[in-house]
Amino acid sequence: MSFSEEQKMFNPGEANKPSRKKPIFQVNDLLRGYLKNHGREVKLPVSYRDLFHFTSSVPLKDKNGNDSLWETVVYDLRHWDFIRDGLVKMYAILKTEGDLSFTNHLDVARIDFCSFANSNPFRIRIVNKFNDNYDHYYVKQADASRIYGLELEHLLSPNRITYLTHVNTLVEEHIPGIPGDLFIQNYFNDPQTNKIRLAKEFVKFNERCFVRLLGDMRSYNFVVEMTPDIEDFQYRIRAIDFDQQSYEGRRNLYLPQFFKENLAFVDLSLKYLNKDSINQYQTEERTMMAFRVASSRFRLMDLLNIMAKDKISTPEKLLQLKTELSTYFKAPIFNKSTSMGQLVKRQLKQTLQKNLMLIQKNLAKSED
Repeated sequence: MSFSEEQKMFNPGEANKPSRKKPIFQVNDLLRGYLKNHGREVKLPVSYRDLFHFTSSVPLKDKNGNDSLWETVVYDLRHWDFIRDGLVKMYAILKTEGDLSFTNHLDVARIDFCSFANSNPFRIRIVNKFNDNYDHYYVKQADASRIYGLELEHLLSPNRITYLTHVNTLVEEHIPGIPGDLFIQNYFNDPQTNKIRLAKEFVKFNERCFVRLLGDMRSYNFVVEMTPDIEDFQYRIRAIDFDQQSYEGRRNLYLPQFFKENLAFVDLSLKYLNKDSINQYQTEERTMMAFRVASSRFRLMDLLNIMAKDKISTPEKLLQLKTELSTYFKAPIFNKSTSMGQLVKRQLKQTLQKNLMLIQKNLAKSED
């Protein structure tokens, strides 16, 4: 069933809402070994728990005076010296593999905490004391399902992700872009916005999420990048929240088109793209994903084999999702999956098999 046909059957009133609070899944020894082998697990000077020793907090307002859902936290002076020094070094580890030669002109300008999100992140603002330029990164509690989501994004999407782990701490780079909900408010009606290109990118993003089973991509969980091109702009939609990697049971929760928060993007796609164009863009995205699978097949298979043995959801959600996917694809083999990891492997094979076969066929021809 195509994007447009499914959308006609969609009822915005139905409960397409992810679980309110997803549990944290511990990182097991197999996943820890994978992270070490690929340079993701390194010793860090500050832990997630260290950042919880703040003495007070102040609500952080955005530039319009609205509540941002973040709080700026304050530490006593003795603990602050330890925190500040460690966070500057952590930034160097994240950005330059531990080269500390430039850290003397860096400082921690602010630490914000969010109790609203699943991962309860701390956002660190690092400032260059010489020119006041600043950057951000995040310190979170290590969650196995989120780590699988980050790694699959790194391997299967057009984006590369920088993140590090150490025991129960996860450190992530900041992903720049305009949050999807703010893009709808501030850019949708801008005459310079190329609505056709934006619609095309939403279809591609929708496809990427479904193929690798990344859920909960409501507008505030992704950002829009705008890149000036020859005579216009190109757009890329990037996920910024990976907590819901193959956790939920409903198939629709892995398709951004079914969230009411994204209806503006959906309406745009249906207005400016016909059925053939949508099918073309979906095929283009699957082809690119198939190329990425082929180029990273050994690392990807290693990850998926570990994921297949891990528990990153509940039995009830696993049963629901494999049943819905089996019905949707008319492929009873989905019902044989005994874990969400196995279901992701089956989903990748189901959606990309045709594209992978064409790639292999063309490679064989080129070798003759």
